[in-house]
Amino acid sequence: MTAEATTAPSSLRILRLRDVMSTTGLKRSMIYRLQAEGRFPKSVKITDYAVGWIDAEINAWVAGRAAQRRGAQSP
Repeated sequence: MTAEATTAPSSLRILRLRDVMSTTGLKRSMIYRLQAEGRFPKSVKITDYAVGWIDAEINAWVAGRAAQRRGAQSP
């Protein structure tokens, strides 16, 4: 067996809107506005009536915002 075969793929987790709101501190309308402007990760259609967001993409967006802040604070 190769190392690739024994390594489990990273699991994907889908967050629902309330989890995204809690993680980002944003309200529903702002999430959808930023998404429409291409400044926030796109939602994933789960069923005909439900959407979610990929956990890793939301975490990367939050990390990017933090990095932007640190960059702005640098002299």
